[in-house]
Amino acid sequence: MEKVTQFSIFLANKAGVLSRIFREMAKAKVNISALAMMDAAEHGVLRMVTEDADTARRTLSGLNLPITETDCLAITLANRPGAVADICEKLASEHINVSYLYCTTGASGGKTLAVLKVPEIKKAIKVLENHKPGTRDKKPSVRSPRVLTRR
Repeated sequence: MEKVTQFSIFLANKAGVLSRIFREMAKAKVNISALAMMDAAEHGVLRMVTEDADTARRTLSGLNLPITETDCLAITLANRPGAVADICEKLASEHINVSYLYCTTGASGGKTLAVLKVPEIKKAIKVLENHKPGTRDKKPSVRSPRVLTRR
């Protein structure tokens, strides 16, 4: 779990704009850890977290696109049903709102990377570090199949 820099890039809905961004990031050898793309009628917003924020910042600034930076929380989770629910429930129980979130799939070791925008990152980290695993975090027990007989 760590604080990360998220870049929000505002794009015109035109062919080639998105590929230009990804090509320049590739040329700069910037690995993208997570991304989400939303669109509206006239523009799109690409949100991304990279492994090297400084190089990403320099690369993106050369593209002459409107860009903002936001501090977010990145959490590595087990890739299983309920993993995100557990985090959201724990934050909600401490009155921490999640403005938005997005996740990767298939991260290293079968994990998922969740990126959350929360108003108080330090408080959220403290709450989640003290999170006790729930029953969904435990290994499920294996049951023998039941045999049904008709009477």
